[in-house]
Amino acid sequence: MDEARDFAVAEERGTSVSTSRDVGVGPYDGQWPALPDGTPDPRYDPELLAQGDRRNVEDRYRYWTHEAIVADLDTRRHDFHVAVENWGHDFNIGSVIRTANAMGAKAFHIVGKRRWNRRGAMVTDRYQHEHHHPDVAALAAWAAQEGLPLIGIDNLPGSRPIETYELPRRCVLVFGQEGPGLTPQMQQVCVDVLHIEQFGSTRSINAGAAAAIAMHVWVLRHVHGFAAHR
Repeated sequence: MDEARDFAVAEERGTSVSTSRDVGVGPYDGQWPALPDGTPDPRYDPELLAQGDRRNVEDRYRYWTHEAIVADLDTRRHDFHVAVENWGHDFNIGSVIRTANAMGAKAFHIVGKRRWNRRGAMVTDRYQHEHHHPDVAALAAWAAQEGLPLIGIDNLPGSRPIETYELPRRCVLVFGQEGPGLTPQMQQVCVDVLHIEQFGSTRSINAGAAAAIAMHVWVLRHVHGFAAHR
């Protein structure tokens, strides 16, 4: 059984799924959460409290409504955005978006086709802010208006190592599709293109893995204060 698929489908439908390992928590044990005046805490979903919460969320968000979770995330999202080119319904897009959620990205941007392969996102996209841009020029115009540099991630001739690069706090990390990588049009609008240092025989690493590494480098720089390695 593909548990990832079944779990995602179940969450989309608001139901639970039986797997070899229990996911989430059962019905709330004890008196339901309330405000100091005794009224029900509006952050909590009565249905989830009664039936259990099987969603793929952090424990601190158990039983919370979807809207309450998004509102809380909005108070502490990071200053980087993620953009992904979507010209061929690449299955890696979902993985990139799932990582963007985990790393606290401000928002994610889909460039190209509006419909994208959500399977790998495991429904985490519902807790993010999604933007669509029909083409590269539209993304570039939006980023310029917001004062956000576009920084491509790809191992191209002339690219710079991300390990020694001073990533700006406010930026958009841009990823291409598995295989072709960043399109020439996207390369032209990026202020820089960065690559991840590799030490084995493979020419490249999976696009989803590269995206995860790049986002974590941003976190190391701007959350944990690690300087670029020289």
